[in-house]
Amino acid sequence: MKSIYKLIRPNFILFFGLILIISSCSRNPVTGKREVMLMTEGQEIALGAQSDPQIVAAYGLYQNDKIQSFIQEKGKSMAAISHRPNLKYEFKVLDSPVINAFAVPGGYVYFTRGILAHFNNEAEFAGVLGHEIGHITARHSAKQQSKAQLAQVLLMGGMIASESFRNFAQPINQGMGLLFLKFGRDAESQSDKLGAEYSTKIGYDAHEMANFFGTLNKMREQSGQSIPDFMSTHPNPADREKNVHTYAKTRQSESNLNSFQKNRDSYLRMIDGIKYGEDPRAGFFENNMFYHPDLKFQFPVPNGWQKQNLPSVVQMSPEAGDAMITMTLAANGALRDIANEMANENKLRVIEQSNITVNGNEAYAMISLQAADQQSGQPELKIMTYLIKYNNNVYQFNGIAETANFNKYFNIFRSTMNEFNRLSDPEKLNRQSRTIKIVTVKQNSSLRKALESFNAKSTDMNNLSLLNGMELGEQVTRGMLIKTLTN
Repeated sequence: MKSIYKLIRPNFILFFGLILIISSCSRNPVTGKREVMLMTEGQEIALGAQSDPQIVAAYGLYQNDKIQSFIQEKGKSMAAISHRPNLKYEFKVLDSPVINAFAVPGGYVYFTRGILAHFNNEAEFAGVLGHEIGHITARHSAKQQSKAQLAQVLLMGGMIASESFRNFAQPINQGMGLLFLKFGRDAESQSDKLGAEYSTKIGYDAHEMANFFGTLNKMREQSGQSIPDFMSTHPNPADREKNVHTYAKTRQSESNLNSFQKNRDSYLRMIDGIKYGEDPRAGFFENNMFYHPDLKFQFPVPNGWQKQNLPSVVQMSPEAGDAMITMTLAANGALRDIANEMANENKLRVIEQSNITVNGNEAYAMISLQAADQQSGQPELKIMTYLIKYNNNVYQFNGIAETANFNKYFNIFRSTMNEFNRLSDPEKLNRQSRTIKIVTVKQNSSLRKALESFNAKSTDMNNLSLLNGMELGEQVTRGMLIKTLTN
């Protein structure tokens, strides 16, 4: 009896645990069906509130009161007719050139200035807004979290029940994270339907949402054009545009409204002057250098390294990914004190430190070690740190590599940091952002001819075709508003 008990007891525990989980099913606000949900609404709200400052810090907010008021007004109007009007929604524009919109649990919805620049009327915006609110109302993110937690329960149950299963636990666990990384096709299709439903309810033509997906597909197909982030995070089957037209037709037939808004001209006038592409005033890479016009400094980027300029940090790493250089602003104060505080906070063991100068600027250099972490599998790291005082700011460079590889990158770290210098080139100092400029077509012609009449560059033509959601040979009429780019 004892041996049989040993065999059945772990499986009984697992079975009983699953019964408890299934009994805690809740009704989906959109479908009304019961589903396994291990995250309460309060936990959703808390997760969103925790994620929001991190998202804002990573991208920065785009400072335009007119646009921010617009998305807040439309967002609140749509949230009020959604399946979860009780949530306290927040709508924000991020200062990023990527073409993306996304939502996190609890009512937080984000649009980048990059995607706003590519909409050509309010109805396109409203459709995508409804799609993102749909992810929240249908609890797609919360459902992913619950699936991941349930998978962990099943994984733990299997580890209890089977010794052989324990040998595969680590790679299976890593796979779980990849499995729940993105929304599936069913969730995206449901959000497309909700986007059509919600935008129709507040009076917009949901067919325009489908037309915008057509523009995104053209971006994907265009030679040499990188896939927009919106498409990499939102799976896009080939017939999606067609499906959304069908959803729009159905919703409009059910509506009591006789006509549906597009509001092209008012939207275009609102985004007149919006930044397009990277903003050089916040720093830019060019010819293996990083320049910051506003802060008036420059430093070299190692040849062939990947690079990223975020609001809070500049990051560079070789293709192999076995090292990294970061540059960020540090708190003001005595350089030695800043270095010691950094070492204490990160539990670093300092092995070298000294006062130095970098191109006439007071600086402090330190080399330290961060111990290996057996639990996470992180090896011992060796870090070169430079703190450079320049124009009333302190700039902190960190060159990081595994201790075994540190000497391989030592000279690259040091030369990058030692060549931090004042930016004096007038051309770099005066570099300005490109912006969207809304102009009125002077006479009937093709889009290409109209753009040429406003001195558009030939190198901009493909981008301007995508920005206007039109083919270059498509006809435009006198008095029509179109987008151009400042030079």
